[in-house]
Amino acid sequence: MFENIFPKYITAKNIIFVIMAILFIIFITKIQDIAIMFFASYVISCSLNPVVDKLENKFKRGSAAAIVLGTFILIILAFFTPIVILVSNEIKNFSTSLPQYFINLYNNIISMPIVSKLGLSNLDWQGILASASSYTSNIFNEIINLGINLGSAFIYLIVSLIIIYYFMADKELIRKTYLSLFPKNLREKAGNISDIISKKIGGYIIALVATIASVGVIMIIGLSIFRVDYAVLLGLLTAILDIVPIVGPAIALVICLVATFESGWGAVSAVLGVFAVAQIVENNFVRPYIFGKFLDLHPIMIYLFLFIAAKYMGATGIILAPAIAATFCVLVEELYMKTLE
Repeated sequence: MFENIFPKYITAKNIIFVIMAILFIIFITKIQDIAIMFFASYVISCSLNPVVDKLENKFKRGSAAAIVLGTFILIILAFFTPIVILVSNEIKNFSTSLPQYFINLYNNIISMPIVSKLGLSNLDWQGILASASSYTSNIFNEIINLGINLGSAFIYLIVSLIIIYYFMADKELIRKTYLSLFPKNLREKAGNISDIISKKIGGYIIALVATIASVGVIMIIGLSIFRVDYAVLLGLLTAILDIVPIVGPAIALVICLVATFESGWGAVSAVLGVFAVAQIVENNFVRPYIFGKFLDLHPIMIYLFLFIAAKYMGATGIILAPAIAATFCVLVEELYMKTLE
């Protein structure tokens, strides 16, 4: 039965190719950081390639790639530089005030009549809140450390930009070289699979930016309207943590509530309302449309690869999980499912 399904694929060359592919995957796992850098560069280049393809009608491919990459960098700098300047003082004040916020929250909880009536005052609220404070502070510090590490990894950023440029400028040469590694009877199928993967993950950056931007913009505008302290910082923090489904937004909500608890129930209600609107807009309008259009992935697959990538690749894996899931699903569909049909 196996020979009837795969009669033309079971050859000595193809078996050797599969063995070499497995050895290559094992080798990639040994140089994980480099592999992640190349994959991340490939994902970004795929998202920018459509623009380069259009500009190629007016410029040479190399010049078009340089123009697109330069414009991309300028847009990133123009967007993030004002935000960094704006929230730098907020970050400093918020990070130093956060432990005191938890202490004040503890005192307010203990003084609530309902806590005494239900016998909840006997609970170790101080220990619970101290643990929450420590956990939340650690998360916040990790985010700050991530920014510091990104700054110290400037050389990796430069190398990634160079890789992105060559992925775009030498797109056809890289594709031709990649296909030459396959046996002749598999090159057409390998080329089709490569095109499908490039198309799907090419829109991932657009989808990711659109979803977190929708949350960040709604949070910043909403909290600013209600004059909540640290509105820009809390909105930006919520947007960044939103990259991690379920857990990220939950952590962001806890931080926002702790930061605004002292301002009264009006501020707390404002945070809850704005946060709810942001999540409703993202989960019911932006995310289904954007991710469905560009990646065509079921949420279960995204969550599965999110946990796997987080375990073996850390924070970078969380960000790249949907792109990895899209690549895996395309390979399974093209190499296995369609063959069975």
